Amino acid sequence: MNRILTIRGGVPLSGELRIFPAKNSALKLMAASILTAEPVTLTEVPRLRDIDVLLELLGHLGTRHAWEGRTLHLHTPEIRSTQAPFELVSKMRASFNVLGALAARAGEGTVPLPGGCNFAERPVDQHIKALRALGFEVTTEITEQGLAYTARRLKPASGRVVYDLPTLGGTEQALMAAALDGEAVLVNTPQEPEIVDLCNFLTMMGAEIRGTGSSILHIKGKPSLRGGRYSVIPDRIEAGTYLFAAAATRGSITLTNVEPFHMDAVLDKLSQSGHHIATGKDWIRLEATPHPQPFNLEAREYPGFVTDLQPPATAYLATVHGTSLVSDRVYPDRFTHASELARMGADITLKDRTLVIQGRQLTGAAVEARDIRAGGGLIIAALAAEGESHITGMQYIERGYEDIENRLRSLGAQVGLQIPELALAAD
Repeated sequence: MNRILTIRGGVPLSGELRIFPAKNSALKLMAASILTAEPVTLTEVPRLRDIDVLLELLGHLGTRHAWEGRTLHLHTPEIRSTQAPFELVSKMRASFNVLGALAARAGEGTVPLPGGCNFAERPVDQHIKALRALGFEVTTEITEQGLAYTARRLKPASGRVVYDLPTLGGTEQALMAAALDGEAVLVNTPQEPEIVDLCNFLTMMGAEIRGTGSSILHIKGKPSLRGGRYSVIPDRIEAGTYLFAAAATRGSITLTNVEPFHMDAVLDKLSQSGHHIATGKDWIRLEATPHPQPFNLEAREYPGFVTDLQPPATAYLATVHGTSLVSDRVYPDRFTHASELARMGADITLKDRTLVIQGRQLTGAAVEARDIRAGGGLIIAALAAEGESHITGMQYIERGYEDIENRLRSLGAQVGLQIPELALAAD
């Protein structure tokens, strides 16, 4: 049953919070774990719905798993099925990345067109282009549930892939496909920390990768990969969301278990707004100014401002007096949060794929999160608003933010969860 997050706003956030490891990275490392028959251990994995969905999918393929606290043990001694179930893939886009790994390990794999948050069109054409360039035969079939892709490995993956644009999923797909006995040069690859994390993970398993962190990657796989133990990078999206929440409430917050250099663009914007930022090796402290300044923002590829923090930043700017402009080069129509923020009194207009924001005091309202990061933005707005807000769409929010109620409460927020009462059936 969908729950409702209730927030009474106007309380500055204050305190210390340890950031969880990155969901977006953990999911790809979990998918890559099927490349080896040896056990793999990932430490401090976030306990989120997306993680559970992928574990169920991997279990269908042949993976055994066990939790030890927040440590996840994975073992795929053999591939039992090469077909990913539609009912699981349809819930989460990241599940599509098992296609290349399946085909590399088992010789073929079939994965339906993925689902996930529907804030914009997100095609898989660069995934398919990469697999075909590496020598895989990729065919499509229309099933009762929709389109499905089958990739067959006719020979060890080998080739050069020149992407039409930097693509996270397409790059991850090719890295996994070539890690087993393949060799590939990937051109125009993104430089996101999650790509670096996957490269480091595959290197730990035995693959040789040059150019990690650059726009050109050269991977040379091995006939077999080993298992091992690996720590997932901290979640820069969760960290950024809490920083914008503290800024919006004019509070003070210290985040630990973070990588500040992953967040240069975010910290620069918050500093530009007038907040005092201090950083250490694995911590960030924000002391909010009571009178922040607006700024303009264009979400773009790393090391630019990450698109997943565009909705939280938009919500923050809705509380900052003055005019701000927000656009998104990665997903130009990623603005499902804008109309919901308007319910809270935000002065936001959309013109030529750019949000024009006139910051003001927000008022609590009933709003709906339509995707993960839109939900993060609505939470920020509710924390800063006068009065009480009721946020539905927790099935999205809980895909990206673990234990959000208690974590906010630990920072002083007045939050609660409600279960709506069912209407009585008529006699």
